[in-house]
Amino acid sequence: MTRQQVLDLYFMDARCKLIEIAAFLDRVERGTGEADFRLTAFRTALQHLHDGETSRAEGVLKSLSDPTLEPIPQAHGKGAVGAWPGA
Repeated sequence: MTRQQVLDLYFMDARCKLIEIAAFLDRVERGTGEADFRLTAFRTALQHLHDGETSRAEGVLKSLSDPTLEPIPQAHGKGAVGAWPGA
């Protein structure tokens, strides 16, 4: 596809997601108390969006993922939290 075709197809969806991210960050900043590792990981992931590389999605995914190779003996909770606390 041409860049124009990509823009025509996906710009409005990306615009919506960008506004949602901005609103999320606004809510976090207005909140009280300390943030946990997820906000740090999120901000690190955001840095990949303007690094000029063509593998931004891979960089974002890797920055939020657990890089370890050894399985843990037991999960610490019932659900995923979306970011690796060891970053």
